Amino acid sequence: MPSQTYVQGQRIRAIGLTVTNCVGVARRRHRSINFYKEALGFELVSDITVEGQNYSDLEDVTEAKIRIVTLRLGDELIELMEYLNIQGKPIPSDSQSNDLWFQHLAIVVSDMDRAYAHLRSFPIEPISVSPQTMPPSNEASAGVRAFKFKDPDGHNLELIWFPPDKGKDKWHQNSNRLFLGIDHSAIAVSNTEQSLHFYCGLLGMQIDSRSLNWESTQTRLDNLPGAKVQITALRPAEDGVGIELLDYILPGKGRTIPSDWKSYDIAKVQIELVVNNLEQLVDKLRRNGVQFVSSRIVQFSDRSFPYSKGCLVKDPDGHAILLVTKLSK
Repeated sequence: MPSQTYVQGQRIRAIGLTVTNCVGVARRRHRSINFYKEALGFELVSDITVEGQNYSDLEDVTEAKIRIVTLRLGDELIELMEYLNIQGKPIPSDSQSNDLWFQHLAIVVSDMDRAYAHLRSFPIEPISVSPQTMPPSNEASAGVRAFKFKDPDGHNLELIWFPPDKGKDKWHQNSNRLFLGIDHSAIAVSNTEQSLHFYCGLLGMQIDSRSLNWESTQTRLDNLPGAKVQITALRPAEDGVGIELLDYILPGKGRTIPSDWKSYDIAKVQIELVVNNLEQLVDKLRRNGVQFVSSRIVQFSDRSFPYSKGCLVKDPDGHAILLVTKLSK
């Protein structure tokens, strides 16, 4: 009897952020392209506008018309997604790191002090008091420096610097660049084991490391009194960008993702995961009761589009995962 293909997430191709305005005549704070390019060193890859039934079915948005601006930092990509014909709800201004819609991008820097000084000249909203250094008592991340903040739309971002004994080799290669790439996307979760079943058991990702962050350093990093968080780092088969599960023990779980939030709402972040057998994976996810956003597997014939098939699903806490199949060369 022939064996089935082992279904797995091979790599994270990009991370998509719904934004208010990619670029325009409004005040500078609304110009997402300028912010990511000038404040964080991203470079423009492409700028396209898509519409039609395929995109509407993919994102479950009636008559969707989406401007997608792809930006690159090092080896990693983000997609700024502006819904041109629909105005989404803003991210709640009182959001905190333990709210279950929390998700950030960790941007690696070669020099934290220079990066922090550069960033402060732009319209950011700090989360952290200042850059924080993980204490020696935290063996898994001792010496790592981090600073959390929000972009002009309120999306959560993090600058991260790794000491020589931490992080991937590529973050320590000689480089005269200040901003190096994206290490991971961290998401708040309500239950680590439940999330591991989804990401590892169903999507085939692997646990890379575990740590417990707490004490005053974590409180100052998250601006969350008494913060204590269990962190589980995951990697797909081909490494690249990872996912970190943030399970807040103290002060406890925050608010859940509202059930009426849509892809055009500004809090929407979607991780774009390349998989090796989309049909087989979708069948497995349906059998395991995973929530689907897309009404079907959507096939794209436009060769300028970066993938040939896609299907949008939600993880157990409602974070968006766009499963895609790469175009054959």
